[in-house]
Amino acid sequence: MDVDAGHGAALGRALPKPASELTIGRRLRSFLSFQGNDDDPVTVLTRTHRAIHPSADAGVLRRSYAIAENMHRGQMRKSGDPYITHPLAVAQICADLGMDTTTLVAALLHDTVEDTSYTLEALHGDFGPEVAHLVDGVTKFDKAFYGKAAEAETIRKMIVAAGKDVRVLVIKLADRLHNMRTLDARSPASRARIATATLDVLVPLCDRLGIQALKRDLDDVVLYHLEPDSYARIDEHVRNRPGWDDYLSEVKAKAQTALRRSRVSAEVTPRPRHYYSIWKDTVAGGHKVPFDLPRIAVIVDGPETDCYAALGAIHGQWRPVAGRFKDFIASPKNNLYRSLHTTVTGPDGRLVEVLIRTETMHDYSEYGVATTYRYPKYAQDAEASGADQLTWLKRVLDWQQDTTDAAQFLASLRCDLAEAQITVFAHGHAFELPSGSTPVDLAYELGPQKGDQCLAATINGRLAPLSSQLRDGDVVEIFSETDGHVELEPNAPRGPRKEWLGFVKSSQAQLQINRYFDEKNEPGISIADKVRLGRATIGLTLRKHDRGLASEVPLRRLAEELGYPDLETMLVAVCERNLEPDAVVEQLIALVDHPD
Repeated sequence: MDVDAGHGAALGRALPKPASELTIGRRLRSFLSFQGNDDDPVTVLTRTHRAIHPSADAGVLRRSYAIAENMHRGQMRKSGDPYITHPLAVAQICADLGMDTTTLVAALLHDTVEDTSYTLEALHGDFGPEVAHLVDGVTKFDKAFYGKAAEAETIRKMIVAAGKDVRVLVIKLADRLHNMRTLDARSPASRARIATATLDVLVPLCDRLGIQALKRDLDDVVLYHLEPDSYARIDEHVRNRPGWDDYLSEVKAKAQTALRRSRVSAEVTPRPRHYYSIWKDTVAGGHKVPFDLPRIAVIVDGPETDCYAALGAIHGQWRPVAGRFKDFIASPKNNLYRSLHTTVTGPDGRLVEVLIRTETMHDYSEYGVATTYRYPKYAQDAEASGADQLTWLKRVLDWQQDTTDAAQFLASLRCDLAEAQITVFAHGHAFELPSGSTPVDLAYELGPQKGDQCLAATINGRLAPLSSQLRDGDVVEIFSETDGHVELEPNAPRGPRKEWLGFVKSSQAQLQINRYFDEKNEPGISIADKVRLGRATIGLTLRKHDRGLASEVPLRRLAEELGYPDLETMLVAVCERNLEPDAVVEQLIALVDHPD
């Protein structure tokens, strides 16, 4: 919790100071002072929440905090802080984002099921199914039972849960952000491992959700832990830029004059870049000193056509730099980010970056999937925009079902998230694919059978090799064995080719091709499948006794009595015959018939 209040904290506080700097008592006092010097630590949380949602139920926040504080009482974090400071900080981050009351309640309770005796059934009974689903979605699998597969299976479980409710990922990101801010209490090896995992999976997830207000802080804290020297140099640069504010004020004034002259109503604000963004451009350009161009944002008060009028006004004021214009309004990014980007030669011949967008575009660029929770006025557009924004998540959910190996799933997810995206068109629809994808990748995007039977393709009307790399905007047609458009020789090979694995880019294509060639081997089975089989086995065994279960409460209670961390782990044990189904059912019947 002890963090520098300097640059880079869009949500709450910035980056951590070494844990050794503060005693436990001072840390606790520091935390309480952050909460606003109120005796009741929920006061600031409630105040933040009600500032955005005036009719929010403060009572349920206090009740959930009371349960969390009671269950975590006596537990301490590695930093020496009382454990309750962590869920409270996670809830505060969610409140700063503008999330709804249900999310805040789940954030306060997100570690209770995993780390205390508070059960998921009790949580369900106290706060309902939505909160229970969110908490269960971020609850990790127990390493003692799942070993090395625990991390990958936990991420798979979280992704599947997010398919039903994306707020699972918002809580997870807030949880990781606070953990990263307090990472100094861990060993250097642990810090590097956690920061790298955050950069590989959670930062790209945050980007796909479009929550830039959260991603900026994650980016900066990752840089702080992985590149401390670079972070220090950039920090020194940001704190010592002579005349920077005066220059931006001049740019702002001249931009406003140009906009008024063109009769465009807009607000112009400085838009300083965060540390990671500066570092990335510095490294990419091979600069010896931090590369940090002045930047302004033009927020247009009007329709999106006014953005182009504003662009004309800015280009009329200053000469644009060739090759530095991007139109993310006509072609939104895959996370629905929309804006015009241009770079101009500003006053004194200095380059200035300019972002132009409407107020709605600005809100979505900052908060992504959280926008409709923060601004209920956008709720009517939520269904359409949300469906587009989470297309990538639906794709991941589709191919994760075909992946029995958890490590392979995690590797494929990392690959999918790491790639830049292109949009291509086929059969009247647009498809997003990783940059460098080929017609084979597109064929598998159309369906496993279409991919397996892919024979040829045209790109923009011309026949092209299947290994050809597609470009953004290409129009592609796929020809397969069953189309009837291609004549096959009698002895021509059928199905995918192993050499395709040498050039396909998408996780979907890689998984389907590997699955095709591995199908002669004994099929694997995922933990999710084992849970389903274990549940079905118990159901069938109960039938032999002419019994059934109206709910899972008795099963969860039995899992607790048998010493399993959760019901899913017990069901896996049943599937693997580490627990005999007959013995489990006999104990279950006894538990139901004689609860005392």
